[in-house]
Amino acid sequence: MPLTKPFAIDENGVEWHRSAGLEPYLPAIAAMEQRVDRIAAGLAPEAVWLLEHPALYTSGTSARPEDLTDPNRFPVYEARRGGQYTYHGPGQRVVYVMLDVGRRGRDLRVFVRQLEAWVIAVLGDFNITGEVRDGRVGVWVSRNDKPLTTDGLVPEDKIAAIGIRMRKWISFHGISINVEPDLGHFNGIVPCGIAKHGVTSLVDLGLPVTMDDVDLSLRRHFEAIFPDPKG
Repeated sequence: MPLTKPFAIDENGVEWHRSAGLEPYLPAIAAMEQRVDRIAAGLAPEAVWLLEHPALYTSGTSARPEDLTDPNRFPVYEARRGGQYTYHGPGQRVVYVMLDVGRRGRDLRVFVRQLEAWVIAVLGDFNITGEVRDGRVGVWVSRNDKPLTTDGLVPEDKIAAIGIRMRKWISFHGISINVEPDLGHFNGIVPCGIAKHGVTSLVDLGLPVTMDDVDLSLRRHFEAIFPDPKG
């Protein structure tokens, strides 16, 4: 299946696609990989795809079997991206990012930092301070509203996951931001292999944020975070 029809094309030619309903996982991955191949061949422009999946778990290349604590709860798919186990489901904005990283600097670490900065900028629009932590993938928020941990530290919850793969220096997979998912669905895995921290969402933090709000913010910050190298 092809990507959905683009709803916008930015000034640098990046197509923006958005799915209205829940996209089945395997057909979506196939569509994304097909688009990546076409970008690599010079047959299609770069693209960003905004979507939601039905409830499911995915395992990255570093996933440990013991971190799948409830294997019969939801379907489990091998994602062939970096990282460990993650959850996708309704209320979570999944962003598949198909960019020519070779043309944009050919530096994987810089690209990951850009993805992190993008999420942090979006959270900032809703007065949330997103942070990254050494040794922990994704974006985190400090929970000053919760009791200190047994170590006397401020608890931290994960609000966004990052997992990417490259093919011929074209990126695919991307980020997921918890807008209003059922946080109980994360209980069937150890999210990203980190057991001593929790998971949160924009709505869980008391913010009446919609998916449309998040999408507008993603578009607003994209070009500043990912400037076109020809610009």
